[in-house]
Amino acid sequence: MKEYKYKINGTTYKVTVGDIDNNVAQVEVNGTPYKVELDASQKPAKVVNAPRPSAAPRTETGAKVITKPTAGAAGHQVKSPLPGTIVSVAVKVGDAVKAADTVVILEAMKMENAIHAGRDGVVKTINVNPGDAVLEGAPLLVID
Repeated sequence: MKEYKYKINGTTYKVTVGDIDNNVAQVEVNGTPYKVELDASQKPAKVVNAPRPSAAPRTETGAKVITKPTAGAAGHQVKSPLPGTIVSVAVKVGDAVKAADTVVILEAMKMENAIHAGRDGVVKTINVNPGDAVLEGAPLLVID
């Protein structure tokens, strides 16, 4: 049994709801028993669809924006140390770089990270553009 107190137009009512059998409820209001017939219509069960994961972003040509690690390019690969978004590329193909030079700015977890060349050499290829999303270990550029 469930008990409720209602106040209607300044009058307090003590309502007790008893057993419900075949859509008939035993209800007592301020000590007076009533049989209340419930509406038999049932609302359809609401189906909740789980949200689907969104697809990886794509360029205008339909290619995926996320760069995946590739195997075996000649020279020293400067790889992404963590997943993030390329903010800027500070070098061009053919530029001579020193090991401590910043070659790429990578944004990860709302922080900009300077990615250094790691060794002296000449930039052979650049695999990313500003705005690209990259995974951890993705080759950003190759130095010969």
